[in-house]
Amino acid sequence: NVAYLVLLFSTLGYFFPAFEGGATVPAIIGASVVLWIVHALTLRGVRTAAAVNVVVTIAKVVPIVVFIALAAVGFKAGLFTADFWGRTTEIDGAPLGDTLTQVKNMMLVTVWVFIGIEGAAVYSQRAARRSDVGRATVVGFAAVLALLLLVNMLSYGLMAQAELAGVPDPSMAGLLESQVGSWGAAFISIGLIVSLLGALIAWVLLCVEILRLPALENVMPTALAKENIHGAPATALWLTNICVQALLLWTLANESTYTNLIYLATSLILLPYLWAAAYQVLLAVRGETYQGGHGRTKDLLVGLVALAYAVWLLYAGGWQYLLMAAVFYLVGTALYVWARRSSGQPVFTRAELAVFGVVAVTSVVAVALLVTGNLAVL
Repeated sequence: NVAYLVLLFSTLGYFFPAFEGGATVPAIIGASVVLWIVHALTLRGVRTAAAVNVVVTIAKVVPIVVFIALAAVGFKAGLFTADFWGRTTEIDGAPLGDTLTQVKNMMLVTVWVFIGIEGAAVYSQRAARRSDVGRATVVGFAAVLALLLLVNMLSYGLMAQAELAGVPDPSMAGLLESQVGSWGAAFISIGLIVSLLGALIAWVLLCVEILRLPALENVMPTALAKENIHGAPATALWLTNICVQALLLWTLANESTYTNLIYLATSLILLPYLWAAAYQVLLAVRGETYQGGHGRTKDLLVGLVALAYAVWLLYAGGWQYLLMAAVFYLVGTALYVWARRSSGQPVFTRAELAVFGVVAVTSVVAVALLVTGNLAVL
């Protein structure tokens, strides 16, 4: 959410220079105002916020489709194939490396695009039909993947790789400006502003739901499940947006960029993805939840591929982000401890206590490296 707010005001910087970069004092003040407007809207109820998001989703697709159409017209095959594997291209004097290195360096950004694809499952309790959940996930994934491929592949036919790397955020605006003039940048910027507002609403809802559902099972404090008269989990909403506000101030103090923030956000999601994949493998091996073994072999194979990919993502992400993630997990554990004690249940099993010990020690190391200036991710 903080990354979206920073990019939102970085985009507004095209029209208002005081916001340029998204991490200036005026930008953070503006981002805070937008955050609490979204907060107020969400307090009016999940359905109200969701209705706004439907309109925004339709509006934000139009600029992307226009970009794809114009890029297809201006596409130059010779430019696209020039140094196709990036063997001679240098960015700021540094080579891109071999193909595997290039893939590794892009993994966090690629995962960032698809974070939240599981969102339909989170909302499944509110769905009229469970079948809609799977359908929404598949359609959403396919649509995002198609747009991602078209935008990225066509871009390499519009501008040389080294030049493309130097285009500031939002890069699509700068790219279209080079093709059709300043109106192209303004058009994309306006579309992106609408898109980010919609994404912010969707993600505030998702963050709140992620707190509410575990609270119903005593994994989070039960207070986080309480809803106001409009059906909005008000306590979870306040906790979410207070955290976002705190991180906005942290961003200002550290002059963090959009890229720094998405790297950190992606790193925080990698371990949950890994545990989810590992749990699927465990269920398939044990045969739990399978009646007559139907679909068990397929799920085992899918789980193994997902687990291998998740391990690769952890490696590609880099140790510094994992260290920082441990600090966030340690802070979050306080809510879990509070919930378990409040419900009179044991806090940790022996195995869980060992995992907690690893997280705690890693957090101490991370903080020590931060204080000494040997770790910087924001």
